[in-house]
Amino acid sequence: MKHIVFTVILSLLFASCGEDTVPKPKGQLRLEYLEPTYGLLKGSCSYSFDINDVVKVKSKDVCSFELHYPKMKATIYLTYKPVDNNIEDLLRDAQKLTYDHVIKADDILEQPFVNKDKKVYGMFYEVGGNAATNAQFYVTDSTKNFVVGSLYFYAKPNYDSILPAASYVKNDIRKIMETIEWK
Repeated sequence: MKHIVFTVILSLLFASCGEDTVPKPKGQLRLEYLEPTYGLLKGSCSYSFDINDVVKVKSKDVCSFELHYPKMKATIYLTYKPVDNNIEDLLRDAQKLTYDHVIKADDILEQPFVNKDKKVYGMFYEVGGNAATNAQFYVTDSTKNFVVGSLYFYAKPNYDSILPAASYVKNDIRKIMETIEWK
């Protein structure tokens, strides 16, 4: 009986010898997006701007829009407000909207925007971390027009997972800010 047990153990030892098992590296999600092409979004509003051709536009109400990115499950919400001696209130509300996310945000990077030729002044907020929004912005001419925008994804906030899509849409937001023109 001892010989049988010894033979079984010895054969198992020889059978287990071979190549070392190496764990496989974790896979990385690779998201690639087409190079954006832009067209002018204009209508009866007092402003116009360039938008990405992949965007599906839905009007919310007078001059406020939802810019949907169906493949990324993302939306930029644009809200237009007329300036009527209330620019300070509008600026305060736009800043409050951004800083309400400070609880979940790792950081909030403010990037001022000024285009004196087109009379466009604003701020782009890049929100880092697992906040509900990754980017917010506002633009104004300081006298008549004010537009505020927010980017939201239809997913649980996980900054690392949505980073490629968020970067793509943030570039589109910058394009909106750069091309907006008041009528």
